[in-house]
Amino acid sequence: MLQTVILALVQSVAEFLPVSSSAHLILTPRLFGWNDQGMAMDIALHIGTLFSVLIYFRKDTAAIIGGSFDLLKRRFASPRARLALKLGIACAPVFLVGFFCHTYIEEYFRNPRLIAVTAIVFGILLYWADKKGTSAGNVEQMGLNDAFWIGAAQVLALIPGVSRSGITMTAARALGINREESARFSMLLSIPTIGAAGAFGVMQILTQPAGENPPEKMILLGMLIAFAAGILAIGFLMKWLKHSSFAIFAAYRILLGIFLFYLFLLYPLYPLLDFLS
Repeated sequence: MLQTVILALVQSVAEFLPVSSSAHLILTPRLFGWNDQGMAMDIALHIGTLFSVLIYFRKDTAAIIGGSFDLLKRRFASPRARLALKLGIACAPVFLVGFFCHTYIEEYFRNPRLIAVTAIVFGILLYWADKKGTSAGNVEQMGLNDAFWIGAAQVLALIPGVSRSGITMTAARALGINREESARFSMLLSIPTIGAAGAFGVMQILTQPAGENPPEKMILLGMLIAFAAGILAIGFLMKWLKHSSFAIFAAYRILLGIFLFYLFLLYPLYPLLDFLS
């Protein structure tokens, strides 16, 4: 039960804060000596985090759904149609690259040392973009070109350690979108992205031999915790950005990367942290 609770908290909180969920999901089992949680639990956590975005941004969600129907009816001028179109344009790059390169990325890029590097490098980039960016632009003023470049940046999140939310917020800030609106667009962009990841997991379960999974009660518990923690994480981030910058998240990423370097590179030579063994 403890494993389910902690992994659900890690997945949901790290998914929305710009701190890299993949780095934390690699670090957490190492700290506690846990085995893989199973594909069914992964899907449950994705569903929980997905619903947390849908509920928190329920007005935007309704606008996106309505805007999608407007696009089908060729009503391109409505604000909700523009929002749906921006999200569609932003999602296209990561869907295409992820579809064709997922296996290659899983095989060659899930390297702890690479994750440490990306945590540090993209933490520095987040700090730079936040300092450089203005506070004038919002999602409604964002152009279709801006949406494309944010989506192109999201492709980098396929590399573990980059952070999907982090890189999309970084790109939005670099393009002049204010902090709250950068986070808002990133969260809305997570809806199709998390949904696609969950759907891909379901396909894997259906097409591959079933592995060991936790009991159904634990899977449901993980989903509910991921949902509740996701709501709290999004609420915290949106309130934080009303009066503060991304600097604290950038600093945390840099410290996390340094710790990962020690854990996976120096620790085998200098095992100062015996409790990790």
